[in-house]
Amino acid sequence: MRFFKKTSKSQIIISIIFLFISFSILIPLLNLLAMSFSDPLRVHELSGLGIIPKGFSLINYEVLFSNPLIVRSIFNSLFITIVGTLLNLFFTALAAYVLAKTEFIGKKFVMFFLIVIMVLEPGLIPEYLLVRDLGLLDSYASLFLYKMINIFYLFILVRFFEDVPDSILEAARIDGAGHFKIFTSIMLPLSKPGLATMGLFYAVYHWNEYFRATIYLTTPEKWPLQVVLRQFVVERDNTTLLGAQNVLSYEQVAALDFGSLQAGTIIISIVPLLIFYPLILKYYAKGALEGGVKD
Repeated sequence: MRFFKKTSKSQIIISIIFLFISFSILIPLLNLLAMSFSDPLRVHELSGLGIIPKGFSLINYEVLFSNPLIVRSIFNSLFITIVGTLLNLFFTALAAYVLAKTEFIGKKFVMFFLIVIMVLEPGLIPEYLLVRDLGLLDSYASLFLYKMINIFYLFILVRFFEDVPDSILEAARIDGAGHFKIFTSIMLPLSKPGLATMGLFYAVYHWNEYFRATIYLTTPEKWPLQVVLRQFVVERDNTTLLGAQNVLSYEQVAALDFGSLQAGTIIISIVPLLIFYPLILKYYAKGALEGGVKD
């Protein structure tokens, strides 16, 4: 009762709204999870947004993981996400350091030019022609180079770097440290929360990438998981079932429920992000400069 006495009506209303939003997001995911684990012969009993599986079966995941294209696409997505995010973070942080902690001729013009690029983004056709002329079609470099530095994220990181006290950098320069030493040994360690936030944004973007992958990657063996997911879920391409012939009989494959397979594919695409989020969120509440300077 003391809790309700100390809590205002507005806080209670806000809490109820956020609980409603949370359940509206969570229940469909649990429904997909229940469908993926249900017995294919009983999945029709799972009506509406039921979250309890009807029976229990791993047959959907056996079918999906028996397909080499699915397994290969998972590793492709992991490679694209890890390598792409590391490259994004390094070059974005490097550019942010230059803009935040150095002075050079034309700095204001560069900032203005970056804002123009952010507002007036080039079209897809000139981008495709450039990628083609550079010989990057059907290569992962075409995905890495696009938005290697996201201008919006760059400005966020610039503001974050500007909060690092200049006294720390001056002390490092007195000790003989150069720009690269300051960048790697001071700026990056003191900016873990900001880098973690940008890394989360970049990683989610790369993991969910499918549009440019469908344009630039012509070899199915190079497709990321999201492209395969789109082929299977959106376009209802049931060729994914062919990989199940190695572990299931024809009768078992024929008895499978297509909707359950779709649900299992979606769950597979979501799980890595659910694992990745808690590893990053712990940095959000930490102070980057706690104890850095004592006045």
